[in-house]
Amino acid sequence: MVGVFVSDEVWDAVGDRLLELEPGVERIRFTPGSIVSPEDIERIEIAFLSMDLWPRSSAPFMKVCVEATNLRWLHSGSAGVDSPVFRMLLDRGVRLTNSSGAAATSIAHHVVMVMLALRRDLARFGRDQAAHLWQQRPIDDVERTTLGMLGMGPIGLETTRLARALGIEVIGLRRSVSGDEPCETWTLERLHELLPRVDTLVLALPLAPETHHLIGAAELALLRPGAHVINVGRGSLIDEPALVEALRSGQVGAAALDVTEVEPLPADSPLWDLQNVIITPHSSAGTSSSRRRAREFFVDEFTHWLRGEPFDREVR
Repeated sequence: MVGVFVSDEVWDAVGDRLLELEPGVERIRFTPGSIVSPEDIERIEIAFLSMDLWPRSSAPFMKVCVEATNLRWLHSGSAGVDSPVFRMLLDRGVRLTNSSGAAATSIAHHVVMVMLALRRDLARFGRDQAAHLWQQRPIDDVERTTLGMLGMGPIGLETTRLARALGIEVIGLRRSVSGDEPCETWTLERLHELLPRVDTLVLALPLAPETHHLIGAAELALLRPGAHVINVGRGSLIDEPALVEALRSGQVGAAALDVTEVEPLPADSPLWDLQNVIITPHSSAGTSSSRRRAREFFVDEFTHWLRGEPFDREVR
């Protein structure tokens, strides 16, 4: 028997396929708000932290995983595994895979949506509509603008493809350049050279010691006055107080933040009241297609697990 710890959504979607691959699969059920018995915890060998559990149920799910002394492999439904709990499990010998790329299309679509919304001042038009106010405003276009893409993983690549289709010049930044990127791409060491050239800065980097507060007051001052900032990576990539000041002064013309340094964003954060900011609650990846792709990755990796083959998406 192989104990697999998954949510109802995952089991309903792929449980039959897991059983076809391995009839000895024993499903250990996770239901938000319920308690997993010590006997069931003892049986867990494989766990899938799926996207339907995030954010409200991810902590209790991971608490069970930490308590599962027989856990051998954990699959994450998202790409980001920078939480200390993942390192704790890795240090314990648990193998870890993620779903890098599962949400790339959804997040890239979100980037395009907010990029256009910022250029067309959609938020203010929405406030005018709520006030029954017919008022034309100056708007702008994205064609012939320059986008700085920080991070050229799956999200950056898909964002680049869509942006170029809209007539946007893209310059990418990543740790190391492979040479096959779909746009001009530099290493992160050239960040300060890039910033004065861009009209829109998009952050889609993972959080690491070298990327923490990568964008601070000095970097924001290097941007073209009025440039836009979009963050779909991690909130701590940006020094948030510095961003607030740059938004207030107009150095940064507008921002769209799907991630913030503290989540949920505290009610007293000044970001809520800035009219040149669009805030979404870390939801850019939360589509049914992203969850479906993440489940497919899990099934693929489960197949490799059964065959004793290397994982495709192992995190070390």
